[in-house]
Amino acid sequence: MGRDKLSVAVVGLGFGGGFPAIYLAHPGVDRVAICERDPRRLAAVCERYEFADQFSDLAEVLASDYDAVHLVTGIPDHAAQTLAVLESGKHCACTVPMATSLDDLAAIVAAQRRSGRQYMMMETAVYTRQYLHAAELHRGGQFGRLQFLRGAHYQDMEHWPPYWLGLPPMWYATHAVAPLLALAESRAVRVRALGSGTMREELRAVYGNPYPIETALFELATPGLAAEVTRSLFACARPYMESFVVYGEDACYEWQMEHEPPVLFEASPIVPRQVRQFTTTRPAAPDRPDLLPPEVAPYTTRFKTTSRHTHLSFEHGGGHHGSHPHLVHEFVTACLQDRPPAIDAVTAAQWTAAGLCAHESALRGGEAVEVPGFG
Repeated sequence: MGRDKLSVAVVGLGFGGGFPAIYLAHPGVDRVAICERDPRRLAAVCERYEFADQFSDLAEVLASDYDAVHLVTGIPDHAAQTLAVLESGKHCACTVPMATSLDDLAAIVAAQRRSGRQYMMMETAVYTRQYLHAAELHRGGQFGRLQFLRGAHYQDMEHWPPYWLGLPPMWYATHAVAPLLALAESRAVRVRALGSGTMREELRAVYGNPYPIETALFELATPGLAAEVTRSLFACARPYMESFVVYGEDACYEWQMEHEPPVLFEASPIVPRQVRQFTTTRPAAPDRPDLLPPEVAPYTTRFKTTSRHTHLSFEHGGGHHGSHPHLVHEFVTACLQDRPPAIDAVTAAQWTAAGLCAHESALRGGEAVEVPGFG
């Protein structure tokens, strides 16, 4: 781009309301706009911060001179909006999932290549403190050879916006899939999945999905390595949890409870005719502000944005275990450096397709389904 600053418009201020302040603080950003159809949400965010522009429709953003758009909108809109952003000549970041069909995934990959702009799927799960800690242990060789990976995401979506009702669980599986594939530096090539449980008829009717819970076994491109993922959205009395487990030859790392530290199992070296000894610890995953510019580093933890207010809405930061500023920093720097971000279009398509193909396998009673690579 030949510039050292990026202008960014954040579209959608529900969950997306946590991001504009981070962009405002980032040293690589010179202008921030917000876009929201709900005037109450727009006013609430503007009460806290000052923005260069305010929009009420994506079309206005696309017609503007902003360099990049961060979409934090509803799942059914992701594919069409992403294509529109890329085709307008702007960089695009989008919350998960990338899309809900293989055709749309392929269309976005093709659009990104045609446009020459950057695309990043803003997957929080690979920037949490817990993931960053596990990745550091893996890079240091602490796990030894990876032997198996497991992920799970339980969430009850009753009374959420209508498009969630009856959604196939594996269509929204990247929070569980992404940490496994990222740690393995691999992709899913084949999947066998089963649906489980009974879905209420009014939920089943929306997408034709009969399953509140789906579980999948993925064969990875890495020879001999497999991963298991379980996902639930309805009819399961389990509080919210995202988790991943790494089983290595020398150590295992289990993060299976949302508000508890991970468990690290370490084994003594393999010695002939000697039983291995194990130690168990619960190392708290450290915060990683050192990976960020100092201007956005505070957003890895929760803090008050102003001393003038005491209401919870004026507290900020710490989203998804500290991941939000890492996502923003990676997107901004990738655009400024004109390089693919860590979660580029192909990677995002591979992570999303794993879940889409898992749901298809479940509908076929566990039949093996090939997962496309988009390379």
